[in-house]
Amino acid sequence: MNLLFQSLLGTHRRYANYANRDCRGQNSQTHPPRRWSRLLLRGLQETLLRENGIDVHFVQENHSLSLSKWVVRGLHFQLPPFAQAKLLRVISGSIFDVAVDIRWGSPSFGQHVAAVLSAEEWNQIFIPEGFAHGYCTLEPDTAVIYKVSSYYSAEHDRGVLWNDPSLGIAWPVAVSEAILSEKDRQHPLSSDLPRYFRYQPLALRAAMPGG
Repeated sequence: MNLLFQSLLGTHRRYANYANRDCRGQNSQTHPPRRWSRLLLRGLQETLLRENGIDVHFVQENHSLSLSKWVVRGLHFQLPPFAQAKLLRVISGSIFDVAVDIRWGSPSFGQHVAAVLSAEEWNQIFIPEGFAHGYCTLEPDTAVIYKVSSYYSAEHDRGVLWNDPSLGIAWPVAVSEAILSEKDRQHPLSSDLPRYFRYQPLALRAAMPGG
């Protein structure tokens, strides 16, 4: 659940079409000019994850820029068959990052892991499918890059209220100071979520076809 990895070689430049802008900042997909370089970096990261027992294939990379301190994004997830695993890192500034286990029947159901990610530390976090994810910026002009294993689908986009008291997340920002989209303010409590994901023990998954 708490899987932090060292960043791989290389830096990212901006090759983006910024389509989503609001008071928080902007969000976009990034497109390096050379297809081979994108595939090489993605392949290296997927290999590293497989070496740690995680089989994942990334299909899209997104870039999120938050202009202010205390911007909160989340808690987000997508429904199957467009459920997303994510590999996330910060390229400017820092964030308080959170992942909540929403897999029904999981020993850690409803629990969360939190970590500070920063451009200075050059650290990353892997978010498996079946986890709601979000973060709070700790500095102005914070930029986040994250790879996802499924394409965005508005029809399958869902969320959990970021400050749901039952989750016990020690956010570093007061509710009155948090900068959120109206959509993120309207997410349901975790207790009101349908059973979108069900926990599968490793032994069971290994016994399944293709496991």
